[in-house]
Amino acid sequence: MRRVLVYPWKRWPRFFKAAVGLGVILVLVVLGANAYVLSQGGDSTSTVADVPKAEVAIVPGALVKPNGEMSAMLADRVEQASLLWHAGKVEKVLVSGDHGTWKYDEPDTMRKALVRDGVAPEDVFEDHAGFDTWATMVRARSIFGVDDAVVVTQGFHMPRALYLADAAGIDATGLTADLHAWGFQGRKSAVREVLSRVKAVADVTLDTPALAGPKIPIATTDGRESWGPPCRFCSPIGNKSDTGISD
Repeated sequence: MRRVLVYPWKRWPRFFKAAVGLGVILVLVVLGANAYVLSQGGDSTSTVADVPKAEVAIVPGALVKPNGEMSAMLADRVEQASLLWHAGKVEKVLVSGDHGTWKYDEPDTMRKALVRDGVAPEDVFEDHAGFDTWATMVRARSIFGVDDAVVVTQGFHMPRALYLADAAGIDATGLTADLHAWGFQGRKSAVREVLSRVKAVADVTLDTPALAGPKIPIATTDGRESWGPPCRFCSPIGNKSDTGISD
């Protein structure tokens, strides 16, 4: 007796319809979140001279190599931030990134590069708990008291960074840091950014907490007071419940 081939959608029609429906919903969520973030992304430029003056440049972290060197993308961000400071466009620079282990320290690596480039040490602030862009912006507002800023990052990342800065209560513009052609890495990052924008909308909607810590007012504090290891005994904060910032 020959076996009759039965296609899955004929054998389990309800399951198939549910799976298709769920797939359609997920696609719509991804498309909707991306459209929303891109429409709310704010203004940015690639030219230092066109950047309006602001209190601080915010530099989100990126990969630091095992040998301690900055990745090309991170190096471009730091270079653009240095140019902003030297041009008098910003008074301070806040470097924010991952310092999840003693051997891996994005903010300290960025700070050392800025100081080597002539940025005054007292004007460079370190945030050791900027584990993602949302945490960077929430902590910039709640811990460092940043009101207005220039966000320095790559073009593919800029709309999400500015959207999250605005949601955290920061009046921000952007300076893109695309001093190189990124090739495959750029295409890979752009694809990953599609899902990252969905996470950004979720973080804002759910008010995802960031780590708390002692206040370091960027307007009145010497940046060197922020250098060093992160707080080991920090507690979660949300940008609405604990800082008074609405989303």
